Amino acid sequence: MENKINEFLDYLKIEKNYSLYTSKNYKIDINEFKDYLKKENMNYLKVDYDFIKGYLMELYNRNLSRNSVARKLSSLRSFYKFLFNNDLINTNPFKYVSTPKKEKRLPKYLGVEELEVIFNIPNLNTPLGQRDKLILEVLYATGIRVSELVNIKLNDIDFYKKEIKVMGKGSKQRIDPFGDYCLDAINLFLNDGRKRILQKHHTSCQYLIINEKGNKITTRGVEKIIDDIVKKAALKKHISPHMLRHSFATHMLNEGCDIRTVQELLGHESLESTQIYTHVSNERLRAVYLKCHPLNKK
Repeated sequence: MENKINEFLDYLKIEKNYSLYTSKNYKIDINEFKDYLKKENMNYLKVDYDFIKGYLMELYNRNLSRNSVARKLSSLRSFYKFLFNNDLINTNPFKYVSTPKKEKRLPKYLGVEELEVIFNIPNLNTPLGQRDKLILEVLYATGIRVSELVNIKLNDIDFYKKEIKVMGKGSKQRIDPFGDYCLDAINLFLNDGRKRILQKHHTSCQYLIINEKGNKITTRGVEKIIDDIVKKAALKKHISPHMLRHSFATHMLNEGCDIRTVQELLGHESLESTQIYTHVSNERLRAVYLKCHPLNKK
């Protein structure tokens, strides 16, 4: 089974172009199932619907959320589909297992005032401060994922049209526009800070965002930068890079942008993924209504 797991992970990386983070989660889920198979003395090629029901009971007994169970089922369904496509099994037993309804959690986002505080933290007199401001500007201006941000190359940027070519999940390409504030941040870093970093280390790089040594930055590097900015801002809440994406989507809808456009800008395959942000907007409208309507005041 170990060899087949490795072949499957290679397939995800090479043919499906999944990120290391996604592949890592698949590996964790499948290895957990492998441990359960060993405990139950079951051959992975002989798994059937009844055996899977027993595994689901095991997961629920561990008090896992429905979202976690759904993810593990998705990983195993993909793995067994891979086995089926390679003629190792006659049918995919996970195909007949219904996925539990996911818990809908409203995404957390930042208010305009909080964003202003964060955006004013980087020191624009330093190369790294210019780089950090650029990271914030691009994430909020476009709503792209951090994994997409770190892969932006210089030739992906159209300065005249103010657009960035983004490679999204599953190697799906899209074009995201950006505004003047973001353009100013890009130009400042390219014409000053980025040059200084590259000259200092006598190197070159085709990627827009670089680390202090002039190399392509990692997603973890971006996360650490934002963590440091949040600490300096002294905001009493946990803020992740993804919250800038949530803020982008929520603010766009609040300002009247139609949901289909937001879906395209975010790179969501299904409208359902984008609709969660309408719940956030509706909650905001309700709060404003209850606060402002004269008949709600006693």
